[in-house]
Amino acid sequence: MPTVRDLFSIGEVSAHTGLSVDTLRFYEREGLFPPPQRSAGGRRGFSKADIGWIGICQRLRASGMPLPEIARYAAMVRAGSGNEGERLELLQRHEAQVRAQMAVLQDALDLISTKVAVYTEAVSTGTAGGLFVSDDADDAYFAARSEASSQGRPPTS
Repeated sequence: MPTVRDLFSIGEVSAHTGLSVDTLRFYEREGLFPPPQRSAGGRRGFSKADIGWIGICQRLRASGMPLPEIARYAAMVRAGSGNEGERLELLQRHEAQVRAQMAVLQDALDLISTKVAVYTEAVSTGTAGGLFVSDDADDAYFAARSEASSQGRPPTS
């Protein structure tokens, strides 16, 4: 166990992780990480391992995992061996959700990229006048998307 001298203050952790002190305290209350060590004066002290775990929690949160699920995962990790199957199921479910979200975002990006290409060409050639009102690329995109979904396959752009 690190000595108090080897620990980082909550302010240092905040600067390192980009999370506010209030957010770190909130995450602690929510059970995302165990209570940090305390100095004789009651100040929180975080180890390098604590900072690494906070980084994992940040990435899970950035991926859209709800705080209660992160807290549940954290509790299982702290509980030690014997629950790896449950952890795996939780992570697999979340992975599927992230992949589905990525597919939706990729579809949106495909549309945006198509529109950027069309608008870039139209603006550079001075033919953008009616493009912003009615766009054949939109019609073609949504027609292809509708047909693909009715046939059970992913849309192409």
